[in-house]
Amino acid sequence: MDTLTRMRAFIDVVEAEGFSAAGRKIGRSKALLSKYVRELEDELGALLLNRTTRQFSLTEAGHTYYRRASEIVREIDSLSDAVRDSAGDVRGRIKLTAPRTMADAAVGQSMIDFAKQYPDVSLEVHLDDRFVDLVEEGFDLAIRITRLENSSLIARKLAPFSLKLCGSHELIAKYGKPTRPQDLAHMPCVVDTNGRWASNWPFRDDDGDITSIPISGPMMVNSPITTRMAALDGLGFALLPDFIAAPEIKSGRLVSLLEDRIDFNGGIFAVYPHRRYLPAKVRVFVDFMVQWFKTHETS
Repeated sequence: MDTLTRMRAFIDVVEAEGFSAAGRKIGRSKALLSKYVRELEDELGALLLNRTTRQFSLTEAGHTYYRRASEIVREIDSLSDAVRDSAGDVRGRIKLTAPRTMADAAVGQSMIDFAKQYPDVSLEVHLDDRFVDLVEEGFDLAIRITRLENSSLIARKLAPFSLKLCGSHELIAKYGKPTRPQDLAHMPCVVDTNGRWASNWPFRDDDGDITSIPISGPMMVNSPITTRMAALDGLGFALLPDFIAAPEIKSGRLVSLLEDRIDFNGGIFAVYPHRRYLPAKVRVFVDFMVQWFKTHETS
């Protein structure tokens, strides 16, 4: 049995958080995976995993080995993909992370459309609103909705992104239409706590400077979808991602407000680690996403 096979078994067990879960995921028995990991530990002369009936955890040596082994295996896979790319063969697994905001909206269809067009590529999508360390956690890439900042990662812009201040006709009839950002401080608002602005919404003032308006209202929730639902029901004004708000604005169910005062403008990016060989499957996925966003209106 070669070291690379044992190394892959160890990585699978760590990422699945257990032998049984890893076995179910990759189609191998728990006993076989346990044998591979035990042989790897014997080869290294170090304990990598703490095993009890109730607990599974990495030792200090296990943490170190997992980080480096993951990098080595990804590099080997990337090299294999580069060779396959020259033969026009695109296949394998893409492990990616994306925010729930995106996947729950209409633009989540982009990943489904890719999977349909490339049946030999398996997408493993993890939806998470936290900041994921791609290298540490073994991801091929991430879809992020943000302003682009300096990073050790490579980022490719898929689409522009902005925020929309929205209110229902019922709400506007009851409280009036805000004509300046400061009006919102005295009006009911629904807060999506996923936004980094929380209860202080950023706007441009009369002089073009950025100002934060403290807002409050009957509901705070960490979901832009629920925030949109609350806005549609007239519960309060809402600051929503453009691709969440766009269908309701287009249908006339929500009214877009203070468009020239909203400060936040960023983008939807595909982000991936610097690598010597970019896997063909990742390059094809990113190219597909760029084209998908060009042909599907998101705002």
